[in-house]
Amino acid sequence: MTRLKPILNADMDCQLLYVCESQKSQVESLKSLIAEYKLSIILHTELLTDKLTQKRRQQLTTLVTHPILLLDDKNKLSWLSDGLSVAPEWDKLQRRVVSAGRKSELLLQAAKITADSHIIDATAGFGHDSLILASTGAHVVMLEQQPLMALLLLAEQQRMSTLPNWQKLMSRLHIINTDALSYFESFNKNPSADSSQLIDVVYLDPMFPDDSYQDSKTGKGAKVGKHMQALHQLARPPTLDEEQQLLQSAQSVVSQRGQKQGRVIVKRPQFAPLLAHREPSESWSNEAVRFDGYFF
Repeated sequence: MTRLKPILNADMDCQLLYVCESQKSQVESLKSLIAEYKLSIILHTELLTDKLTQKRRQQLTTLVTHPILLLDDKNKLSWLSDGLSVAPEWDKLQRRVVSAGRKSELLLQAAKITADSHIIDATAGFGHDSLILASTGAHVVMLEQQPLMALLLLAEQQRMSTLPNWQKLMSRLHIINTDALSYFESFNKNPSADSSQLIDVVYLDPMFPDDSYQDSKTGKGAKVGKHMQALHQLARPPTLDEEQQLLQSAQSVVSQRGQKQGRVIVKRPQFAPLLAHREPSESWSNEAVRFDGYFF
């Protein structure tokens, strides 16, 4: 998910990449992605000559003080840090993507999109929610502020685009390395004259404090998964002022639809406070998560 302000030091622009012997030819492909999308990353590559077992992967996560990248023998790019090994791994969501519908996905109930919808996922993260949104046939612009995360997404899109069953879905995803507020500002300054490019839904899943996942009184609620633990190493939750700016800017994007209603959908843990303390038009929830809808 894209956060408003990164907490990583600028020194992280020099990124260590471990590469399995069988995939060393793919390093140039990663460098091409970095150049094409103007990511502020310089790769420093080290070849893994020993076998990449689970134990060896775990050792790599504890040997370094900063996040590292790993390109394994299946051409999957992972992020290793502080005992964690995480990757988008979109292929693992195949069953969910194929069966996605309003009955099974709260997000789709809230978004109410169709095959011709245009969506901005302003907080892309590992891209899982973008896949669900795009499974409807909708086109999704994925914003990710962190260059490291953007590279993971781009590499995963490139990998999945080689699989015939995924190519149409991959073609509906457009990944941009930028922060949400800057993108919204640019979008509002240059509104599209083409009605087919107007935005139907802006989806927001901003960072929130660790203690907002569970009810403070009962202890019930969702546990923090490893993907979310990793993202917490990269960024902090937005301040109240930033939340207000984010919601207001998202509103201005969908309000350009004129007579047609646009939606801003905000994902929160079930017990998290409302974004910017603003009451939604409608909410959808289960035991773990809540989607607050703002209609304009």
